Amino acid sequence: MNAESLLMFTLGCDRAYLFAHPERELAAEEQARYQETLNQRAHGIPAQYITGHQEFWGMDFIVTPAVLIPRPETEHVIETVLQLSKESDDGGRASSPGSFPRIVDVGTGSGCIALALAKELPQAEIHATDISPAALEIARANASRLQFENRVHFHETDLLQGLDPGAFDFVVSNPPYVGESEEDQVQLEVRKFEPRNAVFAGPKGLEVIERLLPQARAALRPEGWLVMEISGAIANSVQRLLSGWRQVRIANDLQGISRVASAQNR
Repeated sequence: MNAESLLMFTLGCDRAYLFAHPERELAAEEQARYQETLNQRAHGIPAQYITGHQEFWGMDFIVTPAVLIPRPETEHVIETVLQLSKESDDGGRASSPGSFPRIVDVGTGSGCIALALAKELPQAEIHATDISPAALEIARANASRLQFENRVHFHETDLLQGLDPGAFDFVVSNPPYVGESEEDQVQLEVRKFEPRNAVFAGPKGLEVIERLLPQARAALRPEGWLVMEISGAIANSVQRLLSGWRQVRIANDLQGISRVASAQNR
């Protein structure tokens, strides 16, 4: 997000307004506010935390330092769930009693995954969990703003603890997957400003996934799917961890980096 976007934020306008009014001069108060946003950005604060907003899946999400900033790569998770859901429908197997899928988004953060799925799968029953009360507050605010407050059931819990066993067709997650040993390879503004427990999983980067897999297996119905965002650094390790699952798939993002792991419960 560049200086132009911060100017639009300062003026509360869109790009079309800026282009249509090139002669527009900032009042002293506007100039002071704009300079403050530039100063914040110069100190490394992500522009999304300055403006309080980030676009994801064609929707506008509130973001604060309590939640990870939604990223375009995570949209591949949504695409994977939609494709698997379509394949299940084409195969003639009802996802669950009543023929609608039950989905849980683990570690929902801003709610971007859960709410994108609510948008695309209007018949689905969607749950979302997070261990952080502050993150859940943002997720609920986004659900309300996007008019999905009656579609998503939020749970304050660690991963899938306390949720009904064998109840879900999809367990979906963008878990922490960066190892602490890789910290110096992570952008400074991510290390410094985004919630650490949403980025780093532990020394190896696999610690949260290792806890999630047995809980996901218990939460899923037979033939249900686990879909997770991962990184290229852990792709081979994740594939090994999923050796007891069926139809293990690793999909790449647009840069050719391993990004989404999916696997079917037995």
